[in-house]
Amino acid sequence: MSGYQNPPTGDHPGASGSSGPTDPGIDAFPLPRRCPFSPPAEYARLRAEHPVVRLPMLGGDTAWVVSRHADVRHVLSNPRMSADRRRPGFPKFAPTTESQRQASFANFRPPMNWLDPPEHAIVRRQIIDEFSVRRVRQLRAMVERVVDTHLDALAAAAPGADLVSAFAYPVPSQVICEVLGVPYGEHEFFEQRSTLMFRRSAPADERARCAREIRDLLDVVVTDKERRPGDDLLSRLLYRQRGAGGVDHEAVVSMAFVLLVAGHVTTSNMIALSVLALLTHPARLARLRAEPERFPAAVEELLRYFTVVEAATARTATADVTIGGVTIRAGEGVVALGQAANRDPAVFEDADEFDPDRDARAHLAFGYGRHVCPGQHLARLELEVALSRLFRRLPGLRLTAEVSDLPLKEDSNIFGLYALPVAW
Repeated sequence: MSGYQNPPTGDHPGASGSSGPTDPGIDAFPLPRRCPFSPPAEYARLRAEHPVVRLPMLGGDTAWVVSRHADVRHVLSNPRMSADRRRPGFPKFAPTTESQRQASFANFRPPMNWLDPPEHAIVRRQIIDEFSVRRVRQLRAMVERVVDTHLDALAAAAPGADLVSAFAYPVPSQVICEVLGVPYGEHEFFEQRSTLMFRRSAPADERARCAREIRDLLDVVVTDKERRPGDDLLSRLLYRQRGAGGVDHEAVVSMAFVLLVAGHVTTSNMIALSVLALLTHPARLARLRAEPERFPAAVEELLRYFTVVEAATARTATADVTIGGVTIRAGEGVVALGQAANRDPAVFEDADEFDPDRDARAHLAFGYGRHVCPGQHLARLELEVALSRLFRRLPGLRLTAEVSDLPLKEDSNIFGLYALPVAW
C-alpha cells in the first residue's frame, strides 16, 4: 500500500493532533469489484473505521468518500452538494486530463443528472409524469410483451445461451426504445458504446467518442421526430416545448441521451446479476416460484444487495458542510458510496446476506434526494416481469459455468456481468 495520509486540514479525522488511524490503505478509489455478490471488502472497513475519509481517486485527484447509510443520505439530500460534473473538484473516477475534461464539455448540453436547482427541477418536471407510478402501470402490458418475445426466442433456440446477450440486454434496451421512440434496430450500436463508456480502464478519448456517437444517433432521432412525431416520450416532450414557446433541440437530445443510457445499462446488469443470485440460492428461488407475488419484495432486496451504480452519487461541496462530524470544505469532491451504505448493519440486519424476505425499501440503489432516479418505477417493473416470467418459462434454468469463472465488469462504474452462460 502507498501509505497515503489524509491531508491535515484542521478538524477532520487525520488532522494534526487527532488520534486513531489516518491511513485506510487504499491507493486509488474506486476499487475493482472482484466478487459478483459483494462490494470490495475494503468498503466495509471504510464504513466501520473511516466513514468519512479523503482518498486518492483513479482520476488523479482526491475526494471525500462517505460510506455510512445516514451520511450518504445526508450528502445526497444536502442543498450545498452540487451534481455538476463541470465544477472543479468534482471526483474523477477514471484517468482524465484537464484538457480532455474540458473538451468533453464543448458543444455539449449537460444532461439532467448534472444540473443543480433551479435548472434541475425545471428539466426534471418535463419528464417526471412519464415515469410516475400510474404511467408505469400502463406500460406493464408492453413490458410483458417485450419479455415474452425474448423468452420465445430463447425457448426456440438450443437449450443453452448467454443470458446477458440473449435476454438481460435486449429486454431493457427494447423497453426504453419503445418508451422514448428510438428505433430498436440501433440497440447493438448504443449497447456496445454505453458499455465501453463506463469502463474506467478505457482511454478518456475513447469514452468520450462513445458518448458522442450515441448523441449523434439521438440527434438524428430527435430531428426525425420534429418532422414526424409519434406516440412516444420524445415526441410528447417536443410537443410540450412547442406549446411553451419553442423547441430546444439540444435539450431534447440531452434528455434522450441520459434516459436511453441509464434506462438500459443499469437494468440489464441488474437482470443478469439477479438471475445469478437466484440460481445460487435455490431455496429462495423455489419459494419465489411457489409464491410469485413475492417477486416485488425480492426485487427491492436484489437492488440493495447489488447496488450496481457507483459514480452517479458523486458531488462537489459548494460551501463548507459537516458530514458525520467531519468538515468538508467548499470546492472539495465527495463520493456517497451507496455500495457500502446498502450493506450498513445499522440499517440492514445481516446486511451481507441475500434475504428476499427482508424489508429492503430503505436501500439507496436509486440514489436519494432531488436526484433520485426518475425511472425507478419502470426499472422495478422490468425486473419483476423479467425475473418472474423467466423462471416460470424455463423452470430448469441452470448455470453452465462456475461462478468464479464468470467475466465481471470489475472496472466499470456500472457493475455487472459480461456473460452469463445458462442451459435449461
